[in-house]
Amino acid sequence: MTTRRAQTSNESRELILAAAAELFAEKGYRQTTFIDVAERSGISRGSIPWHFGSKEGLLLAVLERSVAMVRDSLAEEPGEEAGLEQLNRGAGTMFALPTTKLFVTLLVEALEPDSPIRGRYVEIHNTLREHCRRWLERLPLPQGLSAEALAVTIIGAGIGIHQQWLLAPERVDPEQALAALRALVAGILPAGEGAAPHGE
Repeated sequence: MTTRRAQTSNESRELILAAAAELFAEKGYRQTTFIDVAERSGISRGSIPWHFGSKEGLLLAVLERSVAMVRDSLAEEPGEEAGLEQLNRGAGTMFALPTTKLFVTLLVEALEPDSPIRGRYVEIHNTLREHCRRWLERLPLPQGLSAEALAVTIIGAGIGIHQQWLLAPERVDPEQALAALRALVAGILPAGEGAAPHGE
């Protein structure tokens, strides 16, 4: 049975993680301080190292939480009727997740060879590619084009679109860009399979 103290501790931990995720996405890891996290979460500054040990420990915990959220959002498996429309819906859902902004913002830090989050990013990309590949394998792809290679391309394009949108939101329309990406993918499929989703 969970005690009230343990419940309060878990609630405080979740508030800290949620606040840190927002701040890392907005300001980046290096520019975010424990004071920022304390103010945003409403939890005392001293509680943060008590829960996570250090700022790096907090970052890793934020990414663990975010990876779990991505996995939950991708829990649906392709069924017998899986096709491009279902894949498109999944891509739209992923783009809207607040964790996506976090992953894009922290990408530069993850690219550093000694980065503590490099391994987490490899895991995130593996998860996204694997999910995309499973859906693509249900589609009649042209000969010589593997689902794995197309998954790498789609995930890379999605990350690039999001990155450009964050840098220049006044010039980049992510919905139009994603629609263009869907049209490109649809264009390589046989007639009927590449039909645009309803409302496009």
